[in-house]
Amino acid sequence: IFHGFYAEEKLVGNLASMSTSERIKAIQKMPENMKKKREIRNKVLKEITEKSRPGRTHFFHCTQCLQGPALLFRRFGNSLAEYFHLLQLWHRTLKIIGAEFGTSVLSYFIFLKWLLTFNLFSFLINFSFITIPQFLAAEPNNVSFTGLELFTGAGYFQQTVLYYGFYTNATISKIKNGPSYNMQLAYIFTVGIYFAICFLILLISMAKSFCRNFINPQTYSGNASRLLCTWDFNITNEKAVKLKQKNLSTQIKEDLMEVNREVLHLSVTERLARIVIHLVSWAASLGTAVAACAGVYFLSTNNAELFVKGHENDLESQAATLVLPIVTSLLNTFIPFFYSWLGHLERFQTPGYQIYVTITRNIILKISIVGILCYYWLNVVAASQSQCWETLVGQDIYRLVLVNFIFCLLGSFFGEFLRRIIGTTVRVSWGPPEFDIGRNVLELIYAQTLTWIGILFSPLLPGIQMIAFSIVFYVKKVSLMMNCQPPRKVWRTAQMTTSFMFLLFFPSFLGVLSVVAVTVWRLKPSEECGPFRGLSSMYAAVSNWIKILEDYTASKWVVWIYYNLITSELFFFILSALVLIITYLYWQIVEGRKTMARLLRKQIIN
Repeated sequence: IFHGFYAEEKLVGNLASMSTSERIKAIQKMPENMKKKREIRNKVLKEITEKSRPGRTHFFHCTQCLQGPALLFRRFGNSLAEYFHLLQLWHRTLKIIGAEFGTSVLSYFIFLKWLLTFNLFSFLINFSFITIPQFLAAEPNNVSFTGLELFTGAGYFQQTVLYYGFYTNATISKIKNGPSYNMQLAYIFTVGIYFAICFLILLISMAKSFCRNFINPQTYSGNASRLLCTWDFNITNEKAVKLKQKNLSTQIKEDLMEVNREVLHLSVTERLARIVIHLVSWAASLGTAVAACAGVYFLSTNNAELFVKGHENDLESQAATLVLPIVTSLLNTFIPFFYSWLGHLERFQTPGYQIYVTITRNIILKISIVGILCYYWLNVVAASQSQCWETLVGQDIYRLVLVNFIFCLLGSFFGEFLRRIIGTTVRVSWGPPEFDIGRNVLELIYAQTLTWIGILFSPLLPGIQMIAFSIVFYVKKVSLMMNCQPPRKVWRTAQMTTSFMFLLFFPSFLGVLSVVAVTVWRLKPSEECGPFRGLSSMYAAVSNWIKILEDYTASKWVVWIYYNLITSELFFFILSALVLIITYLYWQIVEGRKTMARLLRKQIIN
């Protein structure tokens, strides 16, 4: 006891002789819990007070007066940081999932959380700059609400801020001779700036994830660092300690499995058999995708007149509008189960290969179906004589999002709950199912793609998708805990989140940009509804605005930027060349760091 007391007194004396910044850093680095650190800090401050000289009492008291508020401010900041850390969305849930099922399953839930945050940002932008101003100019809705609108998106909702056709093309001004709000410019600039921000966010997120998972040499020294350097000594709760131990154990198992991966030595006959199985599986998957796309195309074209006239309020017409989203969701839900079965039939060497192949097949299916639907909306519905084709497209996308959400929940029931019942009662040798990462991730990407396409026609669609993703998170979490077993083969998937973001960027986001560009630049808006009524195209609102600015001297710089940069092919050519050069230089740096990382990994293993 005396030895411990003497050591602590010596520690306090050493800390008292340090400067304030050095003392704070030294206390933070101590392998002690927060309560013990606060006790040591208080003793150090008391020691400094006792050692102060009498001649400097006044100076010391002034210093204490400054140190007191600074100390309180620092304590408040630390407490606030701790509370924000605890309030992080699903923080503890993600830790439990990572400890129980590994990083492969955890990557799905992290991606889902990221998409939820993304849609919250989208909803706030659209609601703030488009919807709130429209409330000021909105007229009362005289259509009665029947409840069927929740499924069809028509009826009462057609005369609300949910759809493009309800927004005015007038300049909103509530005060005479006061500031005005141009709804045409607000609508197109909000959507355009939002997509530009999305583009930057996706690029930055992919770059950060790529650097963290592919380039950083520390990721190749994980075993030693996790064993020796990653324990958090501030954890004192028994449940938190056990959860942390289990999480570290799972991560070390994944790293060891990656290092000790076996290489299969197959005979020529076995290799030929595997190649034949792979070719047949790919032929079956591609044939299924082509058949599904043909079915969606046939259904959409042969029922075009019915869908265009779907604004009628009789029950039969509104129910008929659900045929296309139901058939599309059926194909998108049950064909991926067939792809998962093909993946098990092919018997890949590692689970990672199987997941990536399944994801590739699903992305071909879903993006092809979305392409057929976009062709139908932009070439059939837009060319019709409907009074407001933009609202009809928005209603179609609303129904697709809603029905896809319902089928996503049904997929958890049929794909996981019933599979567990069969695997534990009828076919015990099967056992409980594993969580199908490829199928579930592509459901999220498909839903987000529909949301991006629908933003132009239904500005509040991100809010609906945000609610859907929140429910999906809890349903998938409960289904995972109750129905699924951890992967039989533990494997490291640090790069999987990067792959998910890349798939979200290409072909999903870039494809959406193409659809939006065609809509804004090429298609003629409806004559009787929406903020762009009476214009030759949505982009004509910007051109007309620039012509008005030409008469104002103070706005000449805006006109110059528009004519010399935005509408200049040479500017975009130079910009593209610079991007390619920077990408090439960055890739060279990446290759150099990866080489260094491999050498470091070999040294650690040896």
